Amino acid sequence: MSNSLLKEGGELHRPRIRYDAEPLLKVRDLTVEFRVPRGVLRAVDEMDIDVYEGEVLGLVGESGCGKSVFAHAVLNIVDVNGYIRSGKVIFDGVDVLELDEDELREFRWKNIAIVFQGAFSSLNPVLKVVDHMIDTYIAHEEATREEIRERAKKLLEQVRLDADVVLDRYPHELSGGMKQRVVTAMAMLLEPRLLILDEPTSALDILTQKFLVTILRNIQRKLGITMIFITHDLATIAEIADRVAVMYSGKIVELGTAEQIFYEPKHPYTKALLSAIPSIVGDVSGLKPLPGPLPDPINPPPGCRFHPRCPYAKEICKKEFPEQEKIEDGWLIACHFWREINK
Repeated sequence: MSNSLLKEGGELHRPRIRYDAEPLLKVRDLTVEFRVPRGVLRAVDEMDIDVYEGEVLGLVGESGCGKSVFAHAVLNIVDVNGYIRSGKVIFDGVDVLELDEDELREFRWKNIAIVFQGAFSSLNPVLKVVDHMIDTYIAHEEATREEIRERAKKLLEQVRLDADVVLDRYPHELSGGMKQRVVTAMAMLLEPRLLILDEPTSALDILTQKFLVTILRNIQRKLGITMIFITHDLATIAEIADRVAVMYSGKIVELGTAEQIFYEPKHPYTKALLSAIPSIVGDVSGLKPLPGPLPDPINPPPGCRFHPRCPYAKEICKKEFPEQEKIEDGWLIACHFWREINK
C-alpha cells in the first residue's frame, strides 16, 4: 500500500540533512495542557523533536493527536484555558518560552511564521490584501507603502497569483485557494527562517491541494526555507517532506525520512495509518481501518497510548511507555517490540 501511495504522491523528496549539525529548532520535554470541565487535558506530552535547517519536516497523525497545539506552542501561543506546563523550545540558541511579550512580538514572523489552520479567518474582511501586507510588515520593520507593495507583489507572484489584481481586492473577492496562497505569501513577507504550515490544504478541493503543494515545494527548493508541514494527509506528506514525524496522543512514536516511513515503517501505528489509506491504482480489499477511537486525552491509558488498538500489545505495553530509541541517525521509534514485529 505504501509503495502505491508514493507513486500517486509523486517523486519522494530526497533529504539533504546533516544530522551532525546543530538543529535550527530543538524542542525538549514540551508538555501543553488545557483546563476543561472534566479535568486537565494533556495535548502534548513530554515531546522531543529536532528540525534541521533547510528541511521540510512533515508532522502527521489523526485529528486530535496534538499537532496544532504543538505548532502553537513553538511560538508560545496557547488558548486562554491552556498553558505550557514544561519544556524548552530552542530556536537558533534562543529559548522562545523565555521571551517576554515585546520580545515575542519581535521574534514572531521575522524568525518563525505560521499559517494557521483555517487560514481564511486570518484575513480581515474590511481590509484589502495590500493593507494586510502593509500592516504586517510595519509592525516589525520600517518601510514605505510602495516598498512593501513591491515586496508583496513578488511574493504573490511566487505563489502564482496576479499580484496587480489581488493586492487591491478584499478577501471576499478571492476564492478559497487564492486566500490560502495570500496568507502563505503574507507569512513569508519578513523572510522567516522557519515556516509552519498547519493543515494548509484541509479546506481546499483536491486539485487546488495539488496545486498549492507544488507551489510550496518549488518555493522551498528555491529559497531553502525550513518548513514544518502539519497534516493528516499522508499522500501530501509523501510529496513534500524530507522527514516525517508520526504523532499519537501527544507523543512522537516514529520519526524518519520519507522513504523510511513509507517504505519501511516500524511502529505498529505507522503501519496502521498506511494500511488504512486507499489506493487509486491498487486493490482496496486489503484496507484495514484503525480499530477503536483515539484515547481519551483527559484519562489516557497507562503505558503505551496505542496499546488498546495495537494487535502486538503485551503486558509491558499496558504499564510502561517506551522511550524513543534510535534505529539509525535521524530514525527514531518508541515501541517495546518493534524488532520482533519487523522480523
